[in-house]
Amino acid sequence: MTLTAKTQELLKGWQRAGRGIYEVLSKKGTVTWQQARDTYVEELAALLPAPDGVAFETVDMDGVPAMLVTPETVIDDRVLFYMHGGGYVHGGVNAYRGLTGHYAKRLGARVYVPDYRQAPEFIFPTPINDVFRAYKALFSLGHDPSSIALSGDSAGGALVVTIMRKARDAGVPLPVGGVAISPWVDLTHSGASAKTRNDLDPVASVDLLTPLARTFLGNTLATDPDVSPIFAELRGLSPTLILMGENEVMLSGGMTLAERLAEQRVRTTLEVWPGMFHVWLLFAGFMPEADEALDNAVDFLTREYRRARAS
Repeated sequence: MTLTAKTQELLKGWQRAGRGIYEVLSKKGTVTWQQARDTYVEELAALLPAPDGVAFETVDMDGVPAMLVTPETVIDDRVLFYMHGGGYVHGGVNAYRGLTGHYAKRLGARVYVPDYRQAPEFIFPTPINDVFRAYKALFSLGHDPSSIALSGDSAGGALVVTIMRKARDAGVPLPVGGVAISPWVDLTHSGASAKTRNDLDPVASVDLLTPLARTFLGNTLATDPDVSPIFAELRGLSPTLILMGENEVMLSGGMTLAERLAEQRVRTTLEVWPGMFHVWLLFAGFMPEADEALDNAVDFLTREYRRARAS
């Protein structure tokens, strides 16, 4: 598939936004982690602005700050808990004003995006614990489980599964369903796509992902089920949609996750989009394939909201 000139322009802008991440990982230059994060968030927010018709505010979720995105119309008090990507070391909520704004409008849902702490200042398990704490805060804020869904991308896509597992194991209500976008669910990078797609994906490469993983993991093994959900016990989780780009180095991990979920009796839908790259849905509003994939995510979650309210 040939990408349009607009998509190529956006990809170049995204790559420029992340140049500080490469610099700090290589330990060349004087850029700090916080400076690299700030630059990434500012440039991505400018590149992919929020759509009209949504409002943004900062809220507290039991000590975890979060961005709350509210569309003009909210249907049946719907809530989407969205976990941003960035390898657990970069990214930030303001970089996702575009995608979460489109999500909020199309789904008719308030979107909570936790601003969790990140490595290397806060290695595993702090980022995951922050997100789970924020998820549990949804209930103290008065939201009913039948109105709550999960979504996230990359590291946040893996968190879709991990947060459902943690909720299941802690006796906390599960969401009605989850959408994992380009989930980073195998930090061993042992799947075939890590080799066959490494030169195809313009966003993520094994050369980037390997040091990101080590920065986040500390002394934790990459096979830990909390960081690589393909190694986890998955029974009893909510229906899950996995969206993968065919050119992603993470493709094998996403396909393996779908297989493991299905084997463990979780209702699972896998979509693999030919020619698409890592987290192409960020380009919603600019790219037809991103809009269509986001619409599919919205349709999936809408059905799950309705099933939950009818039960």
